[in-house]
Amino acid sequence: MRERLEALKTEALEKIEIATDMKSLQDVRVSYLGKKGPITEVLRGMGKLSAEERPVIGQLANEVRDAIKLQVEAKEAELEKAAVEKQLEEESIDVTLPGRTPQVGTSHPLTNVIEELEDIFTGLGFSVAEGPEIEVDYYNFEALNLPKDHPARDMQDSFLFY
Repeated sequence: MRERLEALKTEALEKIEIATDMKSLQDVRVSYLGKKGPITEVLRGMGKLSAEERPVIGQLANEVRDAIKLQVEAKEAELEKAAVEKQLEEESIDVTLPGRTPQVGTSHPLTNVIEELEDIFTGLGFSVAEGPEIEVDYYNFEALNLPKDHPARDMQDSFLFY
């Protein structure tokens, strides 16, 4: 019984050492420390032993189980640390890169239509001329030689406000 427990201990510790990921480590834990594992079978078979051997074998079985648990926990911490380091290495941020410029928005649909019409008419040979939004009285009436009493100068017929 002692030899079997020692063999189980060395075998389990070797499998724990070669485990490279959390899944394989959990498989080792379940296969040795689980309900159907060999250490549990040894503890269940304690009833067949003599009264003098029970405490010795029980103590040895508990020591083997504790040693396997400790080794599994140490390997688990090591694998978690390696996973965190790998993730940090992959997700490194280069702070020297320029920032992203936010999108300001889009142009108004009427602005798009006006620009399209300007493109069409400039393609036909016309030019786009810009001037003031509001003209003074001189350019609306005097320069056109409209007399002061002309009906076009009535308040209801013009946008000119005195």
